[in-house]
Amino acid sequence: MKKAILATKIGMTQIFNDDGVLIPVTVLQAGPCYVTQIKTVDNDGYSAVQVGFVDKKEKEVSKDASGKKEIRHRHGVNKPQKGHFDKAGVSGKRYVREFKFENAEEYKPADEIKADIFAEGDKIDATAISKGKGYQGAIKRFGQHRGPMAHGSKFHRHQGSNGACSSPSKVFKGKGMPGHMGSVRVTVQNLEVVRVDAENNLLLIKGSVPGPKKSLVTIKESVKG
Repeated sequence: MKKAILATKIGMTQIFNDDGVLIPVTVLQAGPCYVTQIKTVDNDGYSAVQVGFVDKKEKEVSKDASGKKEIRHRHGVNKPQKGHFDKAGVSGKRYVREFKFENAEEYKPADEIKADIFAEGDKIDATAISKGKGYQGAIKRFGQHRGPMAHGSKFHRHQGSNGACSSPSKVFKGKGMPGHMGSVRVTVQNLEVVRVDAENNLLLIKGSVPGPKKSLVTIKESVKG
């Protein structure tokens, strides 16, 4: 792998190509990402590039009106994280991920990775946490069929037979049942980059990309492209 970047999902829209054909696209705010650490075989046992994405406020300590009680503002960068980012020469980042680049030795701490590493027509794989659907039944969760909807029917939206009494006398592992749906790591492969806005760090990807708006999306060059 030579190209990868972190992005946040902005939403979906549509554009027209040169032939006037409408193309549905997902807009991603891709980068800028900053290299926070270089992993080497000698030091870490493998070669990789660690990158940070989206600035994160540092922890602040202030005092109340009396000047005695300290007020600590949460959700900031703690001391170990601050030292790590200071060593790389970058500001505190909200997301930190590693990419195993083939040319990892060419990068240096604080190097910037922007959306222009991708070009129109590139094939990419998009990974994100899918939208959570909550607790759902077997029909919505697995696409199972419903029973008759007549008044006499006692079977409408149940998941069906779980395990007959004498044979097999058990519920098989993997049986489709109601439960928590969504909110899992999903990768969609072989998506096409339709347009790149290098000035604003935007990627327009043909079709849909997993995850809700504002979610973190990992974009990598396609393994099957």
